[in-house]
Amino acid sequence: MHRLYFVPLLALAVACQKPVTTAAKTPEADSSAPVARFTGGVVTAGELDAAIYETKKQALDQLVLRKLVEAKAKAEGITAEALFKREVADKVKAPSDAEMKAFYDQQKARQPNLPPFDQVKEQVAQYLSRGDQQKAQQAFLEKLREDAKVEVLLTPPRVKVAAEGPSKGPEKAPVTIVEFSDYECPYCGKAEETVQEVLKTYGDKVRLVYRDFPLPFHPHAEKAAEAAHCAEDQGKYWDMHGLLFANQQKLAESDLKEHAKGLGLDAAKFEKCLSSGEKAAVVEANKKAGAEVGVTGTPAFFINGVMISGAQPFSEFKQIIDRELAQK
Repeated sequence: MHRLYFVPLLALAVACQKPVTTAAKTPEADSSAPVARFTGGVVTAGELDAAIYETKKQALDQLVLRKLVEAKAKAEGITAEALFKREVADKVKAPSDAEMKAFYDQQKARQPNLPPFDQVKEQVAQYLSRGDQQKAQQAFLEKLREDAKVEVLLTPPRVKVAAEGPSKGPEKAPVTIVEFSDYECPYCGKAEETVQEVLKTYGDKVRLVYRDFPLPFHPHAEKAAEAAHCAEDQGKYWDMHGLLFANQQKLAESDLKEHAKGLGLDAAKFEKCLSSGEKAAVVEANKKAGAEVGVTGTPAFFINGVMISGAQPFSEFKQIIDRELAQK
């Protein structure tokens, strides 16, 4: 049997730090009950259930994709490796010598002890092609899944998340998405496009609730979150929200004040709110709520309690949302 080895989609970088979810409490078991203790913390039953689910889901995804590739290859009378080469490797344009040399020179300026260009040319080519290859691979595998109408029957754990905070969509929408995010996280910025696609596609069937989860290694994230809430006091939360994600390299306090001016906010009122730190408690409450349901990285989404980790493609959201709507 031919074995096809490809980079697992779930292993691609999609989050500032991989989130871990916990399962919801059920009548049969208390998901908050500790299953292990250590100095300064515990591992809960819910966290263990979630880890087991993620392991199973990754294994299931790999099995499904392998079978789909092998089935298509067999139907065409070629090997799985040949199919994958045709659909992925051959569609990736090799970087030019000029592109490789420019990249090498940039690295050489930072690391003077690098070997000569001719000795590392092949590694440079592989590195520069890696992103395009991952995109081609993802597109190919997603097309296979779509054509085969894959239906995943593995039941995910759920967690009860308070849908409190700024929101879009009807309060009684059949699907509620609670997003824990960080304005300085590049993956959160990337996920904004998908979130907008979800809202446009599902309209009044979906309600989005945004909750802050600034990570400690993003120095401007917490103040940016406070700025959004200060803007909320003047009826411009979502305006500031969008502006912060559109300008992730401009989140210093001086930048936040400029954003407020650009939105036509009362500058004195905004600056007083921001400098006083009066919204820090709101941000801290959101962080605590996220930590309590197992969030450790961003972005993290809970769709009616079912978690999506990281900046996943629209298809991942669609699969869960469609299943939730079908059950209503």
